[in-house]
Amino acid sequence: MNVLVTGATGFVGSHVARQLVESGHSVRVLVRVGGNPLLIQDLPVERCEGDLRDILSLGRAMKGIRRVFHVAADYRLWSRNPQEIYQSNVEGTRSLFEAARQNGVERIVYTSTVATMAVPTPDGALPNEETHATLDQMVGHYKRSKFMAELEAIKAAADGLPVVIVNPTTPVGPGDWKPTPTGRIIVDFLNGKMPAYVDTGLNIAAVEDIAAGHLLAAEKGRIGERYLLGARNMTLKQILDTLATITGRPAPRVRLPHVVAVAAAHASELYARFTGGEPQIPLEGAKMSRHRMFVASDKAARELGYTPGPVEPAFERAVRWYQNHGYIADAQSARPIARPHAA
Repeated sequence: MNVLVTGATGFVGSHVARQLVESGHSVRVLVRVGGNPLLIQDLPVERCEGDLRDILSLGRAMKGIRRVFHVAADYRLWSRNPQEIYQSNVEGTRSLFEAARQNGVERIVYTSTVATMAVPTPDGALPNEETHATLDQMVGHYKRSKFMAELEAIKAAADGLPVVIVNPTTPVGPGDWKPTPTGRIIVDFLNGKMPAYVDTGLNIAAVEDIAAGHLLAAEKGRIGERYLLGARNMTLKQILDTLATITGRPAPRVRLPHVVAVAAAHASELYARFTGGEPQIPLEGAKMSRHRMFVASDKAARELGYTPGPVEPAFERAVRWYQNHGYIADAQSARPIARPHAA
């Protein structure tokens, strides 16, 4: 089957493209001019240059395509020009849906985010696909843009476009090259740059499992429905302890109050304005850490057959990938990863 993947040069999108190729599909990928092809350079895919903000390029990419996996997103917790995030995530998604409609695409899997659901509930229960958040509950431009883009997907499905929505939680594994905020936690830990932690939490899943969930959604997902693709709820302390067990490096013992983390983020952004660089501690990230983003992903298991594996091997694969790709200053002296199942 002819399929198109947007965001295939990114972390999750590259794994989606790889699994589609391995499943025997003919894969076309939308790549921006100057994009980094590192994660797909060994894949037999057709590359089509384009941009989510260029609807003509989207139309060209859709020619002859039956299924679309729209994984691309501007995933930044800080931007000098936040409007760029909305242009890609909201307007770009709207344009992609229009191009898909014009080209008679049979199924679209839209990649949203756990952030559109992971909000406090009145009864304290774990949020799930039935949790309906509001725009006011979205912290920062990235979350707001993805919330608005998900509304576009829901509206498109209601208007007859065959859209299924997946909401990945926090992916971990090989190939997080930018890296994402979670990947940055791993890299900073490996480089000894995490002297303290805050009381927060995330739902973690292996990136390979999240990619497999995309393929399941294309086959079994109901149009207009949302499916959380997660695995295990973990506090940040549990994540760091897991990394300590894998690497033999000590986990930080000092818990930082949120008010101190937010103050440090303000100082970091102020410093970035003067230097012209990016803040080491994005304010949006510090504000997000006030809430544990724990969720339940039972629906994907029931309806899609989504069966994520344990997360510890995914952390091991991530550590090994960063070691092998020069992200760790003293990688040569780092403790080897011993567990054979992490290969």
